[in-house]
Amino acid sequence: MPAANPAGKPVILVYGDSLSAGYGIAVDQGWVNLLSQRLLRSGYGFQVVNASVSGETTTGGLARLPRALAAHDPRILILELGANDGLRGLPLDTTRTNLDAMLALSARHKCRVLLLGMRMPPNYGYRYTQGFAAIFPDAARRHHVALVPFLLRGVADHPALMQHDALHPNEHGQPVLLDNVWPALVPLLGARRH
Repeated sequence: MPAANPAGKPVILVYGDSLSAGYGIAVDQGWVNLLSQRLLRSGYGFQVVNASVSGETTTGGLARLPRALAAHDPRILILELGANDGLRGLPLDTTRTNLDAMLALSARHKCRVLLLGMRMPPNYGYRYTQGFAAIFPDAARRHHVALVPFLLRGVADHPALMQHDALHPNEHGQPVLLDNVWPALVPLLGARRH
């Protein structure tokens, strides 16, 4: 059953992990909430639904996705999963297969997709980090979807923008995340409503 949407606005579904769930910060400071505000200010008539879950892997995300697509009927899906796969050192083939399956599900649902890429710290070894980083552009090419190459660009290497765990951006890093997402998202939005 579709979620209640009294305004009848098309939905942008943000489907990710702690990086999108606002881990360690106030929810209203997270990049997803900032996205809602920017859409409104910019004259785009979308409702943003955040279905992100801290700790989520691509396996868990794949299991939840059919229900999330049915419940929210998004026009646009922002897919931000894979970081926890990498941090746990899960096999690259598992991450690749799960992302492929989620992108195929999204195509069947006929929603536009923006895939947010991730990278691993160098201590995971050259072979793994390079293989992991390649998963996202490869998947975007195969499925013909938009891509943000690295969500944490300009944030991960700036300690002042990161929480003490060095994994999650703090409230000062969140606007930078949005600035990384916005240029790739705008072409998917269509005409503004003024």
